[in-house]
Amino acid sequence: MTRRKVEVFTAGCRVCDDAVALVKQIACDSCDVIPQDMRDRDVVRRAGDLGIRSVPAVAVDGRLAECCAGRGLDAETLRLEGIGRPA
Repeated sequence: MTRRKVEVFTAGCRVCDDAVALVKQIACDSCDVIPQDMRDRDVVRRAGDLGIRSVPAVAVDGRLAECCAGRGLDAETLRLEGIGRPA
């Protein structure tokens, strides 16, 4: 079974914690949800490579989720990215 890599970029704030919780809530068994702490320099570089401009932000399989290209998250857009259904 193919696994979906779901990275949630955070800054350790309550809003970011809520975003991680939302993604984990809607993720399916084939989703690997990986919180990424922006207080780590390597994570900051990765976020820059993905075009992340604000946190929280979500990347699915190495691509910034459409809902995060501007600002904010929403569950429906994340589902359209494939979170919550088998890969």
